[in-house]
Amino acid sequence: MKKNFARFMRAATVGAAMLAVGSAATAQEPQFFRIGTGGTAGTYYPIGGLIANAISAPPGSRACDEGGSCGYPGLIASALSANGSVANINAIAGGTLESGFSQSDVATWAQTGTGIWEGREPVEKLRAIANLYPETIHLVASASSGIESVSDLKGKKVSLDEPGSGTLVDARIILGAYGLTEDDIDAAFLKPDQAADRMRDGAMDAFFFVGGFPAGAIAELASQEAITLVPITGAEAEAVTGDYTFFAENTVPGGTYEGVDGDVTTLSVGAQWVTSADQPEDLIYGITAALWNDSTRKLLDSGHQKGKVITADTALDGVGIPLHPGAEKFYREQGLID
Repeated sequence: MKKNFARFMRAATVGAAMLAVGSAATAQEPQFFRIGTGGTAGTYYPIGGLIANAISAPPGSRACDEGGSCGYPGLIASALSANGSVANINAIAGGTLESGFSQSDVATWAQTGTGIWEGREPVEKLRAIANLYPETIHLVASASSGIESVSDLKGKKVSLDEPGSGTLVDARIILGAYGLTEDDIDAAFLKPDQAADRMRDGAMDAFFFVGGFPAGAIAELASQEAITLVPITGAEAEAVTGDYTFFAENTVPGGTYEGVDGDVTTLSVGAQWVTSADQPEDLIYGITAALWNDSTRKLLDSGHQKGKVITADTALDGVGIPLHPGAEKFYREQGLID
């Protein structure tokens, strides 16, 4: 399924250069392309900004081989802060976003009308551009709360993230695996930065956040307050991965957050970039090519810790919905699909 990656990267770079040269040769109307992300304190937003910069090549910009942008000719992409997976998918379905980031579980449920989407109209036109990176399930507790396991959340003040977020979906699944419901905790529904502010004030015992590490809100909190990163392990975690195959065991290395010196075992889901089947094939083909060229590689490697693990080798991992035809064409040409 996967061929020589070096050959693939050379081909992708040549293709991007040809696109950019073409853009210099003809006058173009700008084309706008939005990427729905998450809260500004999470991981979706900065990664979305990096990708938006990488795939953009505004009209009049220098060609790729002349030191200019190696993005899609005429494209102006932007990353928009949003409420996360569910909200992004709803916006794509409603035509108010061209694309967005979603957890792999939420994307699969939405496209197939199963799981949390059961009883709702499925988003049948939802299509994948790429799998990006593992999203780690963080359960952050104040050190003074005494919370050392998910079971210890009973009776505590816990934020599950905002309605419309994938974090809320996963938090409910994890609580259920440990025999808890929202009625067993003092539940709040806040963005991670808001929950962290409450924790600083002593008004929050713990909060869930799903995203790549290090997460800005958690890193800032850990630099100011003593925190515990609560493990999600044992038979309960095994039950979650058994029932929901898009979950996997994941480890947050010691030292990722100040004061959390040992490795912490938890769970993760994939962060995926999704769009609508209604988006033009040539546009998504060009965007996919721009995502995987050498210029973008440099931006991802230097722009965010999670950028380093966004690779073409894992672009199709855990994708449970159909690829957009433009993306599929690109991956097939590069030998990543037989």
